[in-house]
Amino acid sequence: MRFFDRVDAGQQLARKLTRYSSRAVIYGLPRGGVIVAAEVARQIGAPLDLILVRKIGHPMHEEYAIGALAEGGEPVFNEMELVNLDKTWLDAKIKALQKENKRRRDLYFPKRYKPPDTSGKAAVIIDDGIATGLTIVAAIKAIEHKKPSKIIVAVPVAPKDSIEMIKELADEIIVLGDPKHFGGAVGIHYQIFDQTEDSEVINIINDFHD
Repeated sequence: MRFFDRVDAGQQLARKLTRYSSRAVIYGLPRGGVIVAAEVARQIGAPLDLILVRKIGHPMHEEYAIGALAEGGEPVFNEMELVNLDKTWLDAKIKALQKENKRRRDLYFPKRYKPPDTSGKAAVIIDDGIATGLTIVAAIKAIEHKKPSKIIVAVPVAPKDSIEMIKELADEIIVLGDPKHFGGAVGIHYQIFDQTEDSEVINIINDFHD
């Protein structure tokens, strides 16, 4: 399955979530996932918030994820990758990512911002796609502390093995594309997959919280 851009993916994803409308809070994962999440929130009339999650890249190859850290949560890891990692390096990396999550929170949200209440509502976690699934797992564990009525993961595309891992943690998972046809990278499934800038995230948040 291929989408024109993240807005198109959000519009298609919204059709699967209309039944939740006033009973959901939409959580986007910065940065690209925020565009998808914002479109879902607009279409179904639900409030929008963010979960700030940072990938923990391997020290020898930063693009290769060995774990992820969400604000307010504990880091999650691919346990097989931890065996040969230097603990001092890992502790320093986690502290740096905690600091970066706080920087982004301060950057993205106005001082007057008040997070939406999840009491009795479904928390819908949205990204522009899933690869390893580690960032979504970290996001789920962070959202659990907010005590929503249920946790839903909704994404345009994801591979089968990641879906199986996430199914054990989420109450429901919605994936538009056939997992058997996942192309190996999220961007392959989009005609336009530009890098999302901080300024775009800030504009979206301001639109929702004027």
